[in-house]
Parts: sequence; C-alpha cells; structure tokens
Amino acid sequence: MKAICLMEIRSFLSSLTGYLVIIVFLLINGLMLWFFDGTYNILQSNFADLAPFFYLAPLVLTFLIPAVSMKSLSEEIKQGTIELLLTKPLSVWQIVLGKYFGILFLIFLSILPTVINVYFLESYLLPGQEFDMGSVLGSYFGLLFLSAAYGAMGIFASALSENQIVSFILGVGLCLFFSLGIDALAGLMQSTFVEKFGVQYHFRSISRGVIDTRDLIYFVSIAFLFLSMTVSKIKTLRK
Repeated sequence: MKAICLMEIRSFLSSLTGYLVIIVFLLINGLMLWFFDGTYNILQSNFADLAPFFYLAPLVLTFLIPAVSMKSLSEEIKQGTIELLLTKPLSVWQIVLGKYFGILFLIFLSILPTVINVYFLESYLLPGQEFDMGSVLGSYFGLLFLSAAYGAMGIFASALSENQIVSFILGVGLCLFFSLGIDALAGLMQSTFVEKFGVQYHFRSISRGVIDTRDLIYFVSIAFLFLSMTVSKIKTLRK
C-alpha cells in the first residue's frame, strides 16, 4: 500500500497536475477572499474571522477533488495496467487505499498554505478583539474530513469508467449531491432528519469548534462506504 501511495504522489508531483491543483485552489480562494468584491470577501464582511473561506473552500473542493482523482483508476483500467496491479502480492484494499491516501496527501498540501490567512487576518483585529481560534481549528479539522469523504467519492467515480472526463463528471455529481443536493432536498421537505445525511450539516457542526463523535463517524462511514464500493468494482475486473 505504501508503494502505491508513494507512486501516486510522485505521479502528481512529477507532472503539472499536482502543482496546477495546488495553484488553482490557492488562487481561487486568495482572489475571492481578498480581492474580488462579493459575499466571500473577508475585508467586506466586517468580521475578523475566516467564515467566508470555510464557506468557499468546500465548494471549490467539490470540483477540485474529482479533478485530482479522475485518473487514479480510470487510467489504469484504460491502459490495462490494473490487471498487472491485481497480479501483485497486494490486496484490492491495499491498491485502493494506496491511491486514496495519495489523493488526500495532495489535497492536504493544497489546504496547508491557507493557514497564512490566519496571520493576515490577525493584523486586522481591533484592540480588545480576540480571534476565535477554536472555531478555526474545528473548521480546518472538518475540511480535512470533508476532503476524505469527497476523495472516496472521487476514486469510486474513477473506477466506474475508463474515460477520465466521465469519471470527473460522476465525481462532481456525487460531491454536489451529498453537499448541496441533500441540503436542497431537506429544505424542500422541511426535514432536519434528511439534512443529517448531507456532508454540509456535519461540516457546519464541526466548524463551530466542537468535535462531536457523531460527525466523525458520519465522515468515516461515507468514506468507508465509497471505498468499499470501489473495492467491489475493482474485484469484478478479475473475472
């Protein structure tokens, strides 16, 4: 599994893909938060917090993570190298998890530089104001778990087709459904129960700075569900 993970990371960092993902994520967030007028502009919000970033970042990741994961398995299936991997002394779970953790590492590298926003924002605090670090840490923690769930959806979508574009569209569709789709459905049905099936509900809960085991179990369960379906899909290729 470690070898697969390192191979995936090297694949990202030895090409423009990895650097492009990091640059695009940082560029979109930087421009929207500090330069462009609008809802996400921190300076126009009149509040010294990173709430606009934590509203924007999940939306960007909805498209960015499927873009990162779309070729993880689809390229292997298209080129026939997945059959070679299956002949190695590795279980299907090890292959899938190796690919999965490689994706998460790249997303972590993309999110890490945004911590500098905390430093910039502290310079705008008025005398007597305090920065809600607990909320910020909770939000970053939630963002990592959100990325883990999206990553599992993305790699599952990658296993469904040998066409990377199709895999990307399927991945975006899954991420949008579990974020905005379930929220919209809950709003139409006026049901708080349905809302709890969406990732945004649990992300908002963690963002308050209180780590609830129910939220962690939700994200772990979603990731495990899609990774399990990915493993099942790959196993069918052996036949």
